[in-house]
Amino acid sequence: MDLINAIILLLNYIFIPGLTYGSQLALGAIFVTLIYGILRFANFATGDMMSFGTMMTILFTWYFQSLGISLGVLPTALIALPFGIFFMILYMLTIDKFVFKYYRTQKSPPVQFAMVSIGVMFVTQAVVRIIIGPGDRRFFDGEKFIIKAREFKEMTGLNEGLALKSTQVITIFVTIILVSLLFWFLNKTKTGKSMKAYSDNEDLALLSGIDPKKIVLVTWVIAGILATIGGALYGLDKSFKPFTYFNNMLPIFAAAIVGGIGNPFGAFLGGYVIAFSEILLTYAYKKFFMYILPESMEPEGLVQLLSTDYKFAVSFSILVIVLLYRPSGIFKGKVL
Repeated sequence: MDLINAIILLLNYIFIPGLTYGSQLALGAIFVTLIYGILRFANFATGDMMSFGTMMTILFTWYFQSLGISLGVLPTALIALPFGIFFMILYMLTIDKFVFKYYRTQKSPPVQFAMVSIGVMFVTQAVVRIIIGPGDRRFFDGEKFIIKAREFKEMTGLNEGLALKSTQVITIFVTIILVSLLFWFLNKTKTGKSMKAYSDNEDLALLSGIDPKKIVLVTWVIAGILATIGGALYGLDKSFKPFTYFNNMLPIFAAAIVGGIGNPFGAFLGGYVIAFSEILLTYAYKKFFMYILPESMEPEGLVQLLSTDYKFAVSFSILVIVLLYRPSGIFKGKVL
């Protein structure tokens, strides 16, 4: 029984949270790698663009809630997501037209694009904070738990309870569907293949008759979908606070680089690598060892490698190690 309790403990505090957090990072990492692979610059506004899309989703969620519209046990935000995506795409296309397009026309170097994206980041931060404010905004409604820890204990007779939140299941389920559709689009459709060809060799793609304006448009549309859904899922699972999304930029970039910048599948897996690394290295294992070790060997301390305050230091360390020893990432070579 102690072994089962230990397994349930790990499921509850490491495995399920890791899958959920990893899914949210994976969507952001694919956003980064898509922009880098096709538009050829590191978009440092990624976190704040996710924040903007989430903000629009929240505003429409509140509007639908005020009208009494809901999905019952599911969060109303799922209805608001398409509207959030629409305004996120509109915002991205506006930024591209009035900012990035000029530098793309001038054939500016990637470093200049990156610096410009930092300016976009600060502008987006300001817009979000002016509209919705800097504080926490909770927009989750519906059934919070699919199963509660106390109910699980009563059903199984175990000491450890397994709590499964609806947001966790929604996050994992939506991520699998969205990423599957994205990979199908990139590998099976004519537009997706054109995007990969444009990324691989821009000059040759243009000679083949591929329309660069269409490629740019589709790239921003896909990026807008990823940013809004990834940001909204993160906000539903935890809460919405603009500055938190800015902080998430580091683990998102780390996930993209670990997986191999320009490789969507690598970015997807990189999200889980970063998420599980952060959780595994900051979790206190005292209770786990109390279940699996004899009483005489039970630890007195927390058995925690790092405090949770150093969670982002884990992402940074992994990022540095990968850049030093395998700068091409886990999956070498671009697939875009």
